[in-house]
Amino acid sequence: MATYKKRGYKPETKAEKQEFDEQESTTAEVFSSLDEGASRSEEWVSRNQNYILGAIGVIAISVLGYLAYSQFVVKPKETSAANEMYYPQQYFDQALTSTTAKDSLFTLALEGAEGKYGFKDIIEEYSGTQAANLANYGAGMSYLNMNKYQEAINYLENFSSDDAILGALAKGGLGDAFMQLDQPEDALGYYEAAVAHSTNDYTTPKFLYKAGVTALEMGDKDKALGFFQRIKDEYPKSENAGSIDAFIGMAKSGA
Repeated sequence: MATYKKRGYKPETKAEKQEFDEQESTTAEVFSSLDEGASRSEEWVSRNQNYILGAIGVIAISVLGYLAYSQFVVKPKETSAANEMYYPQQYFDQALTSTTAKDSLFTLALEGAEGKYGFKDIIEEYSGTQAANLANYGAGMSYLNMNKYQEAINYLENFSSDDAILGALAKGGLGDAFMQLDQPEDALGYYEAAVAHSTNDYTTPKFLYKAGVTALEMGDKDKALGFFQRIKDEYPKSENAGSIDAFIGMAKSGA
């Protein structure tokens, strides 16, 4: 076992001198190895300092570039796109409540007029912005109301939202479009997706009802009964609950 040697210590016996010399030798070897390792590290840094500085520079430029892009490109683009949405959104809202000239109003919302952008222009000019995403919803719903179902599908499939109402309406709109194209299986899938998207008193019973009717038309009475029963049990005060007993009766007959 090694013993602690005070500074200035001198071995008294031959055995102590031998042990002292061995320890001194080991210590020298350790420090020599450390010196060699440090020297090699310094040499490597010296040889590769241009690459190291270059890499640091690239990282710094990338970070600064991203911050500058966000500040001077993305934010102004988002602001400009949001401002452009005001014009087509006005016509879209008017079309939803109008009893006449609905198609004309939806067309103005889609195409724009008098130098103002429509939904389609915003999608093209401001790709990647939140406004362009919302414009996909507006364009899809406009085409759906104009009975142009494939066009509605094309735009609504490019829209995404975590919003409880808007996200469900978009998926339900896809269901409506596929139903009109006589593709009930696809329609049912989107109605179910609309139900799963969020739970609320507006969209959930609405699309449970559409899912139930679609399943009933497809001959899947068990599945239809499940949708209708949920309306009766969970949303008894909803608009769709008014005639739900009749639909439950149809689903149970021969089920």
